Amino acid sequence: MPTSNLATAPRESSYASRVVDLAEVPLRELNQALHEIDSGSNETAWEVLNPKGNHAVAVGVNAPISVDVRGSVGYYCGGMNQQGTITVHGSAGPGVGENMMSGAIVVKGDASQYAGATGRGGLLVIEGNASSRCGISMKGINIVVRGNVGHMSAFMAQSGNLVVLGDAGDALGDSIYEARLFVRGKVKSLGADCIEKEMRPEHIAILKDLLERAGMTDVKPEEFKRYGSARTLYNFNIDNADAY
Repeated sequence: MPTSNLATAPRESSYASRVVDLAEVPLRELNQALHEIDSGSNETAWEVLNPKGNHAVAVGVNAPISVDVRGSVGYYCGGMNQQGTITVHGSAGPGVGENMMSGAIVVKGDASQYAGATGRGGLLVIEGNASSRCGISMKGINIVVRGNVGHMSAFMAQSGNLVVLGDAGDALGDSIYEARLFVRGKVKSLGADCIEKEMRPEHIAILKDLLERAGMTDVKPEEFKRYGSARTLYNFNIDNADAY
């Protein structure tokens, strides 16, 4: 790693959290250091100070490390995450956890648009509210939102689970494929081809596990409704032309 403020930052021991102050260290250096961590490294705990809305904080992590970001972040925090556990002690801008593959991202505040977009795996937890298009085109990610989600959430969602403890805005699950949507509150409207579906025992089990993993055990899975695809748009049918 090139010589820098980051490279020469003092540490109490090789096992202590490595503290990076973005008021002093360029963001590019932080991300480069995170990318260079190998599986045998002792530097598995990182603390990021003064993010001040920076974009692309901790993107591309590909190691079983924890990153605590002490403040709010801008676009695409934790994008493409694999294996890492990233906690944002604040709110997140658009695209938090975009295209994440595995690991976990926890946002202690609110999240802006398209949280978890195109996510293929892992767990994204939003302890506040999420804006529009939460889970758009999700492809296997699990998303748990304690608050509300905005309009067009789970648009074209292909697989995975979206759990909403609050309310959902207009056009929930528009053009959905095989993702499962669980909503505890009210749904303003359902999108094209999205319908309410039966909550069977296997869905209760899935939901119970996700709530436990998200640390939201103060609610019961039986309080949720399940939504998913009516499967009428899989193949073109002239009778459904207005819905395409």
